[in-house]
Amino acid sequence: MSSNIKEISLQDGKIIVLKLKGNFVGGDETDELQNTIKKLSDEGNLKLVIDLGEVSYLNSSALGVLISAHANYTKRSGKVKLCQLNKNLENLFVITKLSLIFDTYSSEMEAVASFSD
Repeated sequence: MSSNIKEISLQDGKIIVLKLKGNFVGGDETDELQNTIKKLSDEGNLKLVIDLGEVSYLNSSALGVLISAHANYTKRSGKVKLCQLNKNLENLFVITKLSLIFDTYSSEMEAVASFSD
């Protein structure tokens, strides 16, 4: 099994950047994403950037993982931000109205910098 999680890095000492790749179609890759986000949350992280720059497709299960992460982080006064959505993902977030709950940025640098606002 190949991982769809490309990289996990720490920015500015407190912001986790989770870089994803490929398709998230509700299988093992979606379970891996959910488990990774839960682990980061359980470790006390309150600032998460999810980089979707190399993601081609998200199905409803993957969207559910992102919504759950948003709810979990918000409940603990944290924040999940998304960056580098391609045109198809941007359209998906607009159609599903998720663009109203997620802050999205064109680059990882912008998303990380937004935490200092």
